Amino acid sequence: MNGERIGDEFRRKVCRQIDVMPEGINRYRVVTPFEFDDGDGLVIVLKQQGSGWQLTDEAHTFMRLSYDSDTADLHRGTRQKLISNALDMFGVEDHDGELVMPVPDERFGDALFSFVQAILRVFDVNYLSRERVLTTFKDDLRGFLKECIPAERRVFDWRDPEADPQGNYAVDCRVNGIDESLFIYGLTNDNRTNAATIAIHHFEKRGAQFRTLGVFEDQEKIGRKVLARFTDVCDRQYSNLGANRERIETFINKALLG
Repeated sequence: MNGERIGDEFRRKVCRQIDVMPEGINRYRVVTPFEFDDGDGLVIVLKQQGSGWQLTDEAHTFMRLSYDSDTADLHRGTRQKLISNALDMFGVEDHDGELVMPVPDERFGDALFSFVQAILRVFDVNYLSRERVLTTFKDDLRGFLKECIPAERRVFDWRDPEADPQGNYAVDCRVNGIDESLFIYGLTNDNRTNAATIAIHHFEKRGAQFRTLGVFEDQEKIGRKVLARFTDVCDRQYSNLGANRERIETFINKALLG
């Protein structure tokens, strides 16, 4: 399969803003719109390995993590567990710090979709110390949704049991019992917002009937490009929970009525 056909497959399965740039024989740089929180793009290379193909970050993700964390800390304790869980979830291998994902049966688009999410999940360990503070927001949002939505109408951490048994595209809260399900996302940082954007793209491509609601911990902390991409796919969003409780409740109540 040549680079042009691979690029078409990437754009069909992931998003339109993807370029595939040749860098030698059977080697391509994959440029996606997804970025780290400082605005740098993800490093992804597609290359032929033996009779098959693989995606690699060429050790870039771990290198970036080492800027803020001791390299040894990435291989022990909570950080190591989070990284291992993310890699196992998406079928990505750690080759001495290089993240590698074989492309099964030339399913290039599916592989790229999973590889991008794995990189974002791995990079989430960079927020580990901050996540302890952000736990209050997550708990506050969940408690608020419990007050607004009857128990039989909501499912937290919902996943499609048939199409997504591993929960790669989990929804923070799914409101059911209406013609179009309402997917609610709590958004704490750029990576979480990127992951939500990817998940919404996934459900759109599957032809699911749904609407989306995004609630930010603090929208001003989200990168401009990250926020712009999320805005393109999200039906309704609020910059924070504290000042918008009544508005969010009104929006949810209308959704519950169908």
